[in-house]
Amino acid sequence: MDRFEERERLAAIIEAESIRRGNFTLASGKTSDYYLDCRRTTLHAEGAVLVGRLGLAAMQESGWAADAVGGLTLGADPIATAISMTSQMSGTPMHAFLVRKAVKGHGTGQKIERCPEAGSSVVVVEDVVTSGGSLIQAVDACRDAGLVVAGALAIVDREEGGEAAIRARDLPYVALYTASELLGR
Repeated sequence: MDRFEERERLAAIIEAESIRRGNFTLASGKTSDYYLDCRRTTLHAEGAVLVGRLGLAAMQESGWAADAVGGLTLGADPIATAISMTSQMSGTPMHAFLVRKAVKGHGTGQKIERCPEAGSSVVVVEDVVTSGGSLIQAVDACRDAGLVVAGALAIVDREEGGEAAIRARDLPYVALYTASELLGR
């Protein structure tokens, strides 16, 4: 499959697996007549492979040289893993990391699991961006840990202000799809 075919196939999987119609309250507190649960796509066998390929390609096309990829648990976990695995298979290994929503009170008390060394370059990922809050929370945790955030990548941008909030943090941002692009299919 070429890049266009991969992109079309991933869009079809998102449409079949991740888009729900109805009345929903989003994490941002806003209400919507549709819900995008991209975990259903990132945990889908073929969906995960395509997210890994397209995510890594988007990072490379954006010129983001990164040592690691990760984001706020739970939405970012399968994305980071898919991109990390794809990077290994392509000969440019990039490890994954996970940002906890809160420091755990037991064990090593890590905020970031498998945190790269301070000064490392990372890309922060998210499944769906609405307000940008989850992605920004992960970016802040990475910066607090001394990491250099090269960019932010989402699978879908709902086009509801998240991109502007992310860019206001002086952060390059790319979404594989916009909500209007997927909903207009």
